[in-house]
Amino acid sequence: MQDIIAKLIAKDDKYACAIADKIISESQDTDEWYEYFDEFASLLNHPKSLVRNRVLYILATNAQWDNENRFDAIISEYIAHVTDDKPITARQCIKALAQIGVAKPQYIPRILLCLHEADLSKYKDSMRPLIEKDMAEKERILTATDLLSKQAFSLTER
Repeated sequence: MQDIIAKLIAKDDKYACAIADKIISESQDTDEWYEYFDEFASLLNHPKSLVRNRVLYILATNAQWDNENRFDAIISEYIAHVTDDKPITARQCIKALAQIGVAKPQYIPRILLCLHEADLSKYKDSMRPLIEKDMAEKERILTATDLLSKQAFSLTER
């Protein structure tokens, strides 16, 4: 595993991105990478924003395999990236939130609250509208997902 982490934080960003893409792609269909969830999570606050971007997507893709509820331990840290210092990382986080909400609907209220309370004043005027658009789009998806999961839950209760 140390080898994979080393590859994800490699100075060669194209190489590191290719490794992340491979992990993300494989994680869509299999839980092979879920066993390394904690190691990936340890990179959430890496000083390099490109590493954070990769890990945000890896973790979001692996949320569907999280039967052990490991996400519970990192959800606060994860959604804090909605207002990451780097606006591109904030956008990547926001875009990945829908995938987490679909896999883990119990987080939807918390994610929506985070999106509503996010202070975007630190971002340049050129980036703020893009982030706001991303937030509105994911809010629509998460709200619809939340309604569907509540309907499904009420049907199983009958």
